[in-house]
Amino acid sequence: MKTLRSSVTVVLLCAGIVGLAQDTTPNRKAGYVSPPGYISGTVQGEKGPEGGVWVIAETKDLPTNFIKIVVTDDRGRFVLPELPTANYKVWVRGYGIVDSSQIDAKTGSTNLAFKVTSAKTPQEAAKVYPGNYWLSLLEPPDKSLFPGTGTGPQGNGVGTGMLTQNHWINSLKSDCNFCHQLGNQLTRTVDDVMKAKPEFTTHTQAWEWRLGVGVRGTNMYSVLVNQGKDPSLKAFSSWTERIAAGEVPPAPPRPAGIERNIVATLWDVGDDHSFMHDQISTDKQHPTVNGGGRNYAVNAGHGQLVVLDTAENSTFTLDIPTREPRDKVPSRFPAPNRPSMFWGMEHLWANPPYDPADPHNPMIDSKGRVWLTSKIRGNQDPAWCSDPSNKYAAWFPLRNSGRQASFFDPKTRQFTLIDTCFSTHHLQFDNDSDETLYFNELTGPIFGWIDTKVYDETHDEQKAVGWCGQVLDTNGDGKITKPWNIMRTRRGGEVSILYTSDTASGPAGPRAGGDAANVAFDPKLDTLVSYSMYSMIPSPVDDSVWGISEIYPGYLVRLQRGNNPPESCKAQIFKVPEPGFDPRGVDIDSHGVVWTALAATSHLASFDVRKCKDLNGPAKVDGSQCREGWTLYQTTGPKLKGTDIPADFHYYNWVDQHNVIGLGADTPFATGSNSDSLIALNPQTKKWTYFRVPYPLGFYSRGMDGRIDDPNAGWKGRALYSNYGTHFVWHIEGGKGTKGKIVKFQVRPDPLAR
Repeated sequence: MKTLRSSVTVVLLCAGIVGLAQDTTPNRKAGYVSPPGYISGTVQGEKGPEGGVWVIAETKDLPTNFIKIVVTDDRGRFVLPELPTANYKVWVRGYGIVDSSQIDAKTGSTNLAFKVTSAKTPQEAAKVYPGNYWLSLLEPPDKSLFPGTGTGPQGNGVGTGMLTQNHWINSLKSDCNFCHQLGNQLTRTVDDVMKAKPEFTTHTQAWEWRLGVGVRGTNMYSVLVNQGKDPSLKAFSSWTERIAAGEVPPAPPRPAGIERNIVATLWDVGDDHSFMHDQISTDKQHPTVNGGGRNYAVNAGHGQLVVLDTAENSTFTLDIPTREPRDKVPSRFPAPNRPSMFWGMEHLWANPPYDPADPHNPMIDSKGRVWLTSKIRGNQDPAWCSDPSNKYAAWFPLRNSGRQASFFDPKTRQFTLIDTCFSTHHLQFDNDSDETLYFNELTGPIFGWIDTKVYDETHDEQKAVGWCGQVLDTNGDGKITKPWNIMRTRRGGEVSILYTSDTASGPAGPRAGGDAANVAFDPKLDTLVSYSMYSMIPSPVDDSVWGISEIYPGYLVRLQRGNNPPESCKAQIFKVPEPGFDPRGVDIDSHGVVWTALAATSHLASFDVRKCKDLNGPAKVDGSQCREGWTLYQTTGPKLKGTDIPADFHYYNWVDQHNVIGLGADTPFATGSNSDSLIALNPQTKKWTYFRVPYPLGFYSRGMDGRIDDPNAGWKGRALYSNYGTHFVWHIEGGKGTKGKIVKFQVRPDPLAR
């Protein structure tokens, strides 16, 4: 059992610092601040009180746009709590009713009385349904068309990489949902295309054009070709044609039970074309760190750290520096091939004019510093990354990386840049005494880390940075030895085509350890494998680090680091069992049980290595070990037409190890990225709780975290945080000009608590 890290004294940075950040706002001492205002009232329909509908208050009086949302109780009563002093527009939205008219109200207003009317038609009611309900009307190409035989004279039009209908659905989720929500108003119609291209007369023409526009157009069109152009266009056009003709999905249930106790607060951040990937509020291991403090989001497109002060309801941005001159640091975002319907041929997020730092993820350490995966240089690694005198390079030489690391210290307002030999994608802190920070690549197999204690003491990145590849103990002797078998990992459309421009670490394959082709497998040797990983998480109970590979149907990769890496690093592979596929996110509970969101099949899957019965002896290269370790829980919601697969999409997942939100310690969550929600699972009852955002529609979350501002303040001192993480903020309700949001969720003891 590893020892939990203790509190450490703040170390002021000196080496590697890159200037003062542009934050001129005085540092406010963190602490819990609860706005005292509230607004209350009732909602009545034609037949009486309307329970389970949302009451929404919005104001532009504050430094940034502010929204508060609550749910009515059985008697139609509501209380909007913790409102800053301002003038608000208050209104009602709910399933089965028409959006109410707005009432002007000030903080302290009571007895607001809303009269709402029922929707007159199913189409009118369905306007506010989540995207996954609308996406459920899409019918994938028929199973009889698989495996695809291509576009030749004898081909059926389906791509040859689409071996089954599930492969096509996997592509729909991983290649299309990867960037944005499907089923929202913009994607379930072709109105914007027809307006821009009046010469088009069919939905097929509109879809063919749409899938080639803007900064992601080249990637999207490649996805279309990979899936099979004609069958996919037929599926998409049939979907929007039927919707245009009046077809509607089933009605979602209204919030019930504890869902009526949820309070959502939203703040605008960024601008109208920010690509806000993720946000962070606290240290995962110690959720009271930064209590009441600022939230930090990363704007990948603009190369910025975006800061939200929830106490002052204000926001500002900081450009993240690069070590090399900006004109030497390439952008990963390709230029448009066809003009966007919104931005024309403008090359959004290009360098120039935007900052090329391209942050992907933020995490906060025990000192309150904000660590980032960010680009600090061009793609060529420094010489020490492949120099055999470096023990890691001797075992796993690396020569290029598409993103490195940095951190921002709010106390000094300074950024520090750290070079890494491996590409960085997600990052997670361990709970060890060195506060080790782990990273995964995206199109590479490396588990990398920074020993932050060593870095703070030495400011020497070469001493602090380490990494291991994936070597299986296939000869069963309990250790890893050279020489080894080298096995290439199949790619063939099994991970997102969009990743080819997202990092520069090269394609999956035996990148670490040489590029030798497959040779006959020798059971007397260990085996180097190369599973590209989307995410990873260190275990709180041992030296394991767990990674997730999306290569179809998906794999869990366990690295046991040992006490003398890289020699002691040992990997194991576990394949996602049927009927699940497409893992993306990963987290772990306090007992070491791994949870992963299966994005395509809408499962939360757990893997408990303590249940394994077959781990002694030689490791298996096909991932077939320990089927008994897996348990799959499928989320609710409508399924894609003609299939058993839900239309929701789970970009990532998180485990509430510390019972921040009050649903119990180790409660697992998935992001309902197609369903405007975060979704909590009770594994004992197999029941789901939806933390829904009904306004503005288009809440597409890539992650979440939980913070305790004040452990003695009850529900007011605890919250979950997330953000609108879509590539395309102009897809959100409101259209072009709309900004992204950071979202705070609280759970009250009852719907009227204030």
